Amino acid sequence: MRVWLRSHAAELGRFGVVGFAGVVLNLAIFNWLRLGPLSEDSTFLGQQDRVVTAKVIATIVSVIFAWAAHRWWTFRGQRTHHPARELIIFGMVNLVAIVAEAGVLALSHYALKYTSLEADNLASVLGIGVGTVLRYVGYKVFVFADNPASALVSDDADAG
Repeated sequence: MRVWLRSHAAELGRFGVVGFAGVVLNLAIFNWLRLGPLSEDSTFLGQQDRVVTAKVIATIVSVIFAWAAHRWWTFRGQRTHHPARELIIFGMVNLVAIVAEAGVLALSHYALKYTSLEADNLASVLGIGVGTVLRYVGYKVFVFADNPASALVSDDADAG
């Protein structure tokens, strides 16, 4: 594991910088929507509470930012797909992560009834954590791998 971490330290650092910027963007847009156009008092898009809608919109914007940053910086030497195909695969990986992120928020907000802005932000951050793990693995295995089918297997073999 230590060998793997050392050999991937720069990449993990870049992933972390892009991830941090994406989290800031995600939370800023989520809070702007949650307190503005999609607030509880707003009639935009109907009368329902639109907290999950705000989360999904914020996540989609941050995903588009992350794709560009990862493509041209984090994984710049590992691109093997045509950009359009890469974006589709990237989108599919992120769809899984968005469902996980929104699911954590929906569980907290609707099932557990933690409906304050603070609770929604905490659930949002927890969901981002789950989504981040899913994204990193998905990017390494499917999106930016030299040989997508063996990306993690070869890393594990090198670490042993």
